[in-house]
Amino acid sequence: MTGAVADREAFAAVLLRLRAAGGNDATLFSAIEATPRRGFVPVQWQDGEWVGPLLPGAPGGGGGGLDTPAQGVAAPAPPPRPPALLDGTGTGFTTALLARLSGRVLSLDRYRTLCTEAEQRLAALGIANAIIRQADGSAGAAADGPFDRIVAWAAFDGLPRSFVEQLASGGVMIAPVGPAEGVQTLAKLTKLGSRFEREDIGEVRLQPLARGVAATL
Repeated sequence: MTGAVADREAFAAVLLRLRAAGGNDATLFSAIEATPRRGFVPVQWQDGEWVGPLLPGAPGGGGGGLDTPAQGVAAPAPPPRPPALLDGTGTGFTTALLARLSGRVLSLDRYRTLCTEAEQRLAALGIANAIIRQADGSAGAAADGPFDRIVAWAAFDGLPRSFVEQLASGGVMIAPVGPAEGVQTLAKLTKLGSRFEREDIGEVRLQPLARGVAATL
């Protein structure tokens, strides 16, 4: 089986899994198809680029299988082309998907290496509506909000209540909630007044939220 055929079959399998989980967003599927996943995956892991478990990325950032970022991007349902915040740039793949679905994206990561490499990947795709910033994302980016969509790729040990004020009314935050060691719940948190309405949408294993900006890497 050629690589191209294998990629198409694996991509089709991912779409089937997303549909089985209740996702049937043609706009999302188009964004995934337009964003070549292979360019965001280290060479040694490219044979598994479409699978669900997280893949090792650069230091400090797991690359992630396609299912996890797709769940995070698909779960919110705000108005068309909303501003978005991504907490945890990693390889830049989720940033690229959000940029295709949002009017403006701010993507934060504590590692300069990850920010630089993600910027290069997005530039190669001609994506110009995403800003990648090395920053401590543990408190979000209140000065740049409010956002209609916030996606976090680091686990919180409890509900991230400090992010409520950074969401627009009716906005959605996707965040892993649970213990640092073990399985966390990927939660969809919709802002209603001054609180969150929670809906659990899956299980993940992600690194715990880290504070501060990395001095190296």
